[in-house]
Amino acid sequence: MSNTGSLITGCRICDSVNLEPCLDLGQQPWCNHFLKGIEIGTEPFYPLRVVYCRDCCVVQLDCTVPKEVMFGDHTYLSGVTKSLGEHFRRVAKEVDFEFFRDIKHKSALDIGSNDGTQLKHFKALGYDVLGIEAAKTISKIANDAGIPTVNEFFDFDLARRLGRKFNIINAAGVFFHLENLHSATDGIKEMLHEDGVFIVQFLYMKFIVANCAFDQIYHEHLLYYNLQTVEALLNRHGLSMFDAYVSPIHGGSVIGYVTHQGKRHPTERLIALRQKEMEDSSNNFETYVQFAEATKRLKDGNLGYLDRAKRTGQRIFGFGAPAKGNTLLNYFGVGIEYIDCLVEKNELRRGLFSPGMHIPVVIERELKELPDLYYVLAWNFKEEILSNNRALIDRGIGFYFPIGPKNA
Repeated sequence: MSNTGSLITGCRICDSVNLEPCLDLGQQPWCNHFLKGIEIGTEPFYPLRVVYCRDCCVVQLDCTVPKEVMFGDHTYLSGVTKSLGEHFRRVAKEVDFEFFRDIKHKSALDIGSNDGTQLKHFKALGYDVLGIEAAKTISKIANDAGIPTVNEFFDFDLARRLGRKFNIINAAGVFFHLENLHSATDGIKEMLHEDGVFIVQFLYMKFIVANCAFDQIYHEHLLYYNLQTVEALLNRHGLSMFDAYVSPIHGGSVIGYVTHQGKRHPTERLIALRQKEMEDSSNNFETYVQFAEATKRLKDGNLGYLDRAKRTGQRIFGFGAPAKGNTLLNYFGVGIEYIDCLVEKNELRRGLFSPGMHIPVVIERELKELPDLYYVLAWNFKEEILSNNRALIDRGIGFYFPIGPKNA
């Protein structure tokens, strides 16, 4: 089923109409729309196109799937992956030690708080915590786990209604989701304490390009940030990044520290990151043209590999059923003729099918037999996957990583 979605008329950050297409991944379903059996074939498809703003250099999708469709009750759980939980623990400890360790009464707000994994670590450090999560089922999971969570979309109106200030506001993997981007950013400024720190965690577009990680482009991710472009947004709303570093999580993310403009000077490591980004032409249109060409080559290489594996009689399972994996499967055109099933830990996806390619999801602990080869869609957790599955590797089961280093 085709659906045009809502096409933008100007840049999501600066409102410019000077937008230029740079990558087209075709018509795709919303990637987190895992299907019940009776829903197969009914899922809507939307354009998945990336455009470049000639004025502020941000890359973004030109089609918006309504937030109520994507985030009302999705099935992603951040607490499933051990390495992500460890990352959240480190972030909480770092920001607390650096800025708030001597404060007795301190508070943390998490926007897009999911199952409360990040806030659990702040709570353990003595913070009064609050989550904002749009997905109904996941909000209940967080509340049941003792993390107070408001089941609403975050924007300036909600910020005013809550009427609170927080020492720390966190947004992990959320800032590029925001359909109401400017209202939400105003809401962050409204709720951030005068000396507070906003932690913005986002996939680093520079690394998405370097890794050819095109699968991290999907309808939930409306914008793709480098430092230059996220700072353009923050500055428009009276906020300023004063420090940042690169984390390996999700294949390469920026952890940025932000506060009210004029409160703090930029650190040397932030200045160095900005300089490196400029030297690498990370915000140039030509860089994204080359990225699109590399994506086409990656498709050809992966289909060639899978064809050879099937010709030699190998049985292939997908490892993980991440949302981003559906971008890859749909763009490559990889369905059950290649992959028997997607093996997943997340219980919320039991008995479902991948959107578009309709590959069944099987819960890992319920597997009846093993494949000859795992095609790893959750490639961004490579080290954890290889460590946890060393016994299978020793038995001769292959692990193929379609992005990054290819096999084990």
